[in-house]
Amino acid sequence: ILSDATKTMNENLVVAGEELPDSIDRSSIETDRNFTLRLRDRERKLLKKIDEALSKIGNKTFGICEECGEDIGVNRLKVRPVATLCIACKEEQEKKEKR
Repeated sequence: ILSDATKTMNENLVVAGEELPDSIDRSSIETDRNFTLRLRDRERKLLKKIDEALSKIGNKTFGICEECGEDIGVNRLKVRPVATLCIACKEEQEKKEKR
């Protein structure tokens, strides 16, 4: 991921230095660049969550809800191995965020 990010940045520098023929081309390049940067940011955040999950495995706290201390269901962990909250606590968190 880091090498991809470096490649993206280098490509962006090359594009930034070129004269583009019109605003449509510039807009298209900018849209592509923004999409790529957002994708890289999501990948970086996922890697951080994976590192945290591996750390929890090491200290034997993996699969325990950070909110209530109960076990996170196996099915939830199969679908989302980086989950830190059980279903009930996650639903409660989402309700609070909607308010």
